Amino acid sequence: MLTEPTLTSRHEDGWDIPLLVWRADRPLLAVSSAPLGGGIGVRHWVVNATVPMSYHRDDPADHLAELAGQLGLDGPGVGLLTGVDVAEVITRTDAGVRVWATVGLGIPVQAAAPDPAAPEPVPARRAAPAHRVGTVNIVVQVPARLGDAALVNAVATATEAKAQAIRELGLAGTGTPTDAVTVCCRADGEPSAYGGPRSAWGAPLARAVHAAVLAGGAATVVPWSERRTA
Repeated sequence: MLTEPTLTSRHEDGWDIPLLVWRADRPLLAVSSAPLGGGIGVRHWVVNATVPMSYHRDDPADHLAELAGQLGLDGPGVGLLTGVDVAEVITRTDAGVRVWATVGLGIPVQAAAPDPAAPEPVPARRAAPAHRVGTVNIVVQVPARLGDAALVNAVATATEAKAQAIRELGLAGTGTPTDAVTVCCRADGEPSAYGGPRSAWGAPLARAVHAAVLAGGAATVVPWSERRTA
């Protein structure tokens, strides 16, 4: 399974920028919405890399692959990016399900927010406030085999639990535009068919994600690059 993450850094653009690295002691099956290693497949490692709020690269997957090479990571893996200092990772465990989350909420958005390009129903037009975009990156480890459908369901369950925590924090949003979820499980064994919030593995997954996002969201999180230059 995944090791506990190692906090390290890389020298980039004149800064020593933090990143977290998880290594698997055996190949894992994973589903992810990450820029690198997204989709479903066998994965050997996970990286969650802090980037400055001025990040402007339009090839995040290539960037993450470069970082993996610098770290000596072999085989396919998952790479995530965030403006949060990944040293502030929150960890929660429930019934064997392990969750790590870096929580940068800024001002969350509603998933089904009105199209900003659509005409307003009233004559007066008001400029939308400038919102700092945050990122919530969630990495989950389930100590059992999940079937492909259960893995997809587990992503939905993690997202529902995240949205529940955000609501309980009193914020009007369901997440941020750049959130990512990765769920890893054993690649062998009889696959479980379900990953919903009332399933054997989905229920503890939901509780652990909820607890991690609630704890991370309750803290004051300043983007790493802003804190560094303050």
